[in-house]
Amino acid sequence: MQDLSYRIQAIGARAFMQMFRMLPLDVASWFGGWVARTLGPLTGAHKTAVKNLALAMPEFNEAVRAKMIIDMWDNIGRTVGEYPHLGKLINDTKRVEVDDPANITVKLRDDGIGAVMIGLHFGNWELGTVPGYRAGLKQYHFYRAPNNPYVDAMLMDLRKSMQQEGFLPKGAEGARQAVGLLKKHMHITMLVDQKQDEGIAAPFFGRDAMTTTAPATLARRFNLPIVAARIIRQNGARFKVQVQEFHITKTDDRQADIITTTQQINALLENWVREYPAQWFWVHRRWPRDGRG
Repeated sequence: MQDLSYRIQAIGARAFMQMFRMLPLDVASWFGGWVARTLGPLTGAHKTAVKNLALAMPEFNEAVRAKMIIDMWDNIGRTVGEYPHLGKLINDTKRVEVDDPANITVKLRDDGIGAVMIGLHFGNWELGTVPGYRAGLKQYHFYRAPNNPYVDAMLMDLRKSMQQEGFLPKGAEGARQAVGLLKKHMHITMLVDQKQDEGIAAPFFGRDAMTTTAPATLARRFNLPIVAARIIRQNGARFKVQVQEFHITKTDDRQADIITTTQQINALLENWVREYPAQWFWVHRRWPRDGRG
């Protein structure tokens, strides 16, 4: 019965993706946003977003936060509608502008030492690989597969256009593979804004949140730079990808360095979210259920 349920879900998902594929990009983006704005508030995830935003940004009144969450649903829906068009977006320099004045990605390509590259579920987060892709950087990605294997296969097919080197599974096996790749001076990318029970409690919007230590641990172990990127949705299906090098803490105390760097990463992500709160994925269960750190 579970397999049958997965197959039915996948049929629906594929039908949606085919519809978005047939629509022009701007129409697909708008329609995806409309669907999510309409249906998102009816889901349990909406309640999670309401609680998260109230905990994280109480300085805004309820009406302002409600508008932010509707805009969040719009961004999520647009991102889904844009999936079949990723192959167009990655090569369209007018729609997807890369803000990398220091040419960080080109330096990463040429320095031969590898890097840890981080991002968050922000704007159309699938476009976070664009700077590296355009610079000819070899990138491997940590990837949390959906529970539905048929939907997973569909998403992997849609991502083929990104022409990445490969995907690493979340967990111990993925970590082992990442270590081997970094030893060969490759580039590992990961989204680091989700709850990670195996991580550490680090401040995020003034409350402790379980946070992965993988970027700090890997970068310190192999003496690598950390490069952060976020994708800002500017107007419909138009974006700016901002790239920023992040300097890790390194002293004689390895564990203290990992904690400090992880806290600094959370601080950077928080600042980014505060600037455009409606573009972050507030539906994650990022904090403890009781709201205390």
